[in-house]
Amino acid sequence: MAYADQQMSGAKITTIVIVALIHVFIGYALVTGLAYKAAQQVIKKVTTVDIKEEKPKEEPPPPPPEPPKDTPPPPIVAPPPPINIAPAPPPVQTVINAPPAPPVVVPTVSAPPAPPAPPAPPAPSKARGASPKGQGRWAAAIQRNYPSRAAREGREGRVGVRVNIDTEGRVSACQVSNSSGSPDLDEAACDGMTRYARFDPALNAAGDPISSSYSTTIVYQLN
Repeated sequence: MAYADQQMSGAKITTIVIVALIHVFIGYALVTGLAYKAAQQVIKKVTTVDIKEEKPKEEPPPPPPEPPKDTPPPPIVAPPPPINIAPAPPPVQTVINAPPAPPVVVPTVSAPPAPPAPPAPPAPSKARGASPKGQGRWAAAIQRNYPSRAAREGREGRVGVRVNIDTEGRVSACQVSNSSGSPDLDEAACDGMTRYARFDPALNAAGDPISSSYSTTIVYQLN
């Protein structure tokens, strides 16, 4: 029994190993076959894919450029002048032997001032004194009024009078400057001058009439 059991166990083990190998082989075959088919399917898919190139979208044209603005031109920058660096000259020693001569002062003579212009000649004067106007008439009127008492008594005389004459040529006042010795003759002389005498009035330098005085003598004489 023991030997039979050992043979049975060895055969069983061999059978199990063989079955396991068959399973491994089948699994390997299946795995390799499936992998091959899967690889073919992948290659087929990869090779049969159509890659369509997408056309780029047409972008709208760019807007027209803005017109250039009137910008002032940039300032012209002149290059700096070349600097000529010359070596400094050697110092010069000046020896002063004598003091300088004083400056010569030349006196300036100013021209004498021009003489002043002579004054303009004065306008001719229109001044004049009073003068009798129609003296023969008014002298005769004074004689006609000879004092009656002096005429009866035969008295004659010369009476000096001084009269004031207004701007219209009339006598405004009278006084006896030289008496005749007869009061009635003196009074008649001033009364006659005041009533009858007429004058051209005196004038000033501008020719305007002014008041003035006039002296004369009245002669009383009987014919």
